[in-house]
Amino acid sequence: MVCTRPDIAHVVDTVSRFLSNPGRKHWNVVKWILRYLHGTIDMKLCFRGDKSTLVDYSDSDMAGDIDSRKSTSGYLIKFAGGVVAWQSRLQRCVALSTTEAEFISITEACKELLWLKKFLQELGFVHKKYPLFVDSQSAIHLGKNPTFHSRSKHIDVRYHLIRDALDAKLLKLAKIHTDDNGADMMTKALPRRKFEICCEIAGLAVIST
Repeated sequence: MVCTRPDIAHVVDTVSRFLSNPGRKHWNVVKWILRYLHGTIDMKLCFRGDKSTLVDYSDSDMAGDIDSRKSTSGYLIKFAGGVVAWQSRLQRCVALSTTEAEFISITEACKELLWLKKFLQELGFVHKKYPLFVDSQSAIHLGKNPTFHSRSKHIDVRYHLIRDALDAKLLKLAKIHTDDNGADMMTKALPRRKFEICCEIAGLAVIST
C-alpha cells in the first residue's frame, strides 16, 4: 500500500523499525493503520494533464527517534498534480541542529529529483530548473553558500551533492511556508487538518467507485 498511499509512508516507516522485536503496542499501531486504510479506501492519487513539471518538497524533524536521536527525512515529488516519488526515512547520522537535519533531507530529495529529471528528458520533457521547496531558510543558505565551512565541515561529503546541482543550475531551492509544505507528513504525526492539507498537496483525493 505504501507504493500508492504516501499518506501512510511515515507511520509505516516508524513501525517498521521494530520488525526485529515487535510487541503488542506495535501490533496495535499496525491494526490502526489497517483501520485507517479501510476507512479511506476510496482515497486515490489524482493526476492532471495541465501541470507537466516536477515539483519537489523536502522536510525533516529534529532528533525524532527517541532511541538513536536521529532525525527523519521526508520528501514528496509531484508531476502532473500528483506525487510520483516520496520517502520517509531515518537519517544515517545524528544531526546536530535543525539546519543540518533539513540540509541532509534536501540532499536526499535532490538525488531523486535529478534522477526523475533525466528520466523525463528521455521522454521529451525539457525544463531547465525544477523547484525544490524547503521551509528552512537557514538550510537553503547552507546549500547555496560553500563558505559555511564551520557549520558544515563535519557533514558527510555525499550530502554536499546539492551544491553541485545548484552550481550546474539543475534545480533551484525555494522557501515555502511550513503550512504549505506537503512533505511535513513524511516526518512527523500531524493534527488532522494539517494532515488533510498535506494529502491535498500530494494529489490524494476521495474518488468513489
